[in-house]
Amino acid sequence: MTLSRPKIAFLGFGEAAQAFATGLRNEDAAMRLCGYDIKTDGPNAKVKQNEFAEHGVTDAASALSACSDAELIFSLVTADQSEVAAQAAAQSVLNEALFFDCNSCAPETKRRSAQLVEAAGGRYVDVAVMTPVHPKLHKAPCLLSGPHAEAAQEIATQLGMNVEIAGSCVGDASTRKMIRSVMIKGLEALSLECFLAARKAGIEDDIVASLDAGFPGFGWGERAPYMMERMATHGIRRAAEMEEVAKTLRDLGLAPRMTERTVQRQREMGALALHVTEEQAQNLGALADTILASMAAQKDTKE
Repeated sequence: MTLSRPKIAFLGFGEAAQAFATGLRNEDAAMRLCGYDIKTDGPNAKVKQNEFAEHGVTDAASALSACSDAELIFSLVTADQSEVAAQAAAQSVLNEALFFDCNSCAPETKRRSAQLVEAAGGRYVDVAVMTPVHPKLHKAPCLLSGPHAEAAQEIATQLGMNVEIAGSCVGDASTRKMIRSVMIKGLEALSLECFLAARKAGIEDDIVASLDAGFPGFGWGERAPYMMERMATHGIRRAAEMEEVAKTLRDLGLAPRMTERTVQRQREMGALALHVTEEQAQNLGALADTILASMAAQKDTKE
């Protein structure tokens, strides 16, 4: 199946959607891109409208408008809004549009979204984005699953995406992403706690050296500030994802004790609303000082 310059719609236009839009535009400058983000209905609407314009994406007035006549729909919202986005898309006659649900959600959440999309005539695809979207943009490795995975793989490959099929059932891809996130997001939370404590004790260099000796090649001095920056910048979104991870573990009959604590730490970091500079993100001590100062200020405010 080949589509000639399909209309591609984005539901949600944050970091991931903007990265995908940039990559797709690089593939074909004349590609028809449109999107909708709920922030365009809020007090900071102008900021989001400018982001649409900067990426050459038409700012639709609603999810219904964005999805109307679209051949491909990328849902890239926060995990807690995933079903809401599917429901909004389902208000349109989807006419066999491929609905790429790229959100980090539990398999059961995705199955509910699939029912909504399929009932509206769409073809639902469970997508798991397996790495950060930068620097690879739309070429970031993705897993696909569900009954329409093969059709989705064909079209996605034509668009220059890097996709593999994880299985024929909705949830096969998201299961892999959710379980992987126990480690990835949990490691972020542990690294934050470890290096904030190390900075307060004045021994962060010793801890980096010790960890590098125990885990050669990992590069803790560079990895730790990167992971901490991710939490500071995207803690709220990551907390929502980890709530879905907790659901996944419960569905598997496991108590998500570590995951629940990761949710708390990610949410705490996101609530600080820090704007981390590029220089801070590359300097473990400077970033730790910024976070510690913000935590102390927030504590003083509450008291």
